[in-house]
Amino acid sequence: MNFRNIADLNNIILRKLSILPRDFDLIVGVPRSGMLPANLIALYLSKPFTDIHSFRNGHIYKAGERGQFIDVKDFKKILIVDDSIASGSAIIKAKELIKEVAPNFDISYCAIYVVPGKENLVDYYFESVALPRYFQWNIFNHTTLDKACFDIDGVLCVDPTEEQNDDGPLYTDFILNAAPLYIPKSKIGTLVTSRLEKYRKETEIWLERNGVKYNKLIMLDLPDMRARQKANSHGQHKANTYKLSEYNLFFESSLQQALEINKITGKPVFCTENFEMIFDAQSFAYNVKSGKYFPGLRRIALKIRNKYFKK
Repeated sequence: MNFRNIADLNNIILRKLSILPRDFDLIVGVPRSGMLPANLIALYLSKPFTDIHSFRNGHIYKAGERGQFIDVKDFKKILIVDDSIASGSAIIKAKELIKEVAPNFDISYCAIYVVPGKENLVDYYFESVALPRYFQWNIFNHTTLDKACFDIDGVLCVDPTEEQNDDGPLYTDFILNAAPLYIPKSKIGTLVTSRLEKYRKETEIWLERNGVKYNKLIMLDLPDMRARQKANSHGQHKANTYKLSEYNLFFESSLQQALEINKITGKPVFCTENFEMIFDAQSFAYNVKSGKYFPGLRRIALKIRNKYFKK
């Protein structure tokens, strides 16, 4: 699996910005994921910027201005930008839309990441990245989430406070009314949570109310919070489901548990605590050079290192 975060996106644009000519009059992003790299390119080249649909309506964003309606004839050379190309269907559709409003313009096409073999679909690309791949900026909208496992607290909704986590009426109220965080539009394969089985009904009510689509919900079959704390098996509980061959990604809120799940399964884990993909818990745990991680993350990494990898 290949993973690119927003910092990777920005860095590859900066590193290879020189491949783009400087005589473009306008940068146009392909909604939605193409808007982020298009905006970055426009900022770095000091060019006006818009998206395809706004361009069709003559709405252009210029530096220091909130937006203007401008005759598209004012622009002669235009760069259309998308974040990536896989099948090529999005860029082909973009070309059709642009032809309707700018058939005689000098149009070039650009993608930051392309699948090997699809380079000829654009005039400029920044990096060839093979499938399977995930991008930080749209990972919750990936088409393969039916092969993924999701934690609930800290991923789909906020974590409970210490006061709310009373294994009683306050916790029940939290489960029913927790503020949502990252709600995917695609169906999730399996939800794997350390919530106790006795809260299944309330959890299912919240999931339905917030439009979460999923195949299975696996909870911790213990009598109460005291038994859960004594067992202290959150990472193992989640890893037991993730180990099944049908799953290729786990979404976990806790960095410590993400590292544990990766260590046990050998599979990648996307952690919402630092919004990074954990591929190798051992490498992460040893890579705690001064200044690389925030103090809290360094403490977690050292804890995992000492627990699993101390020589």
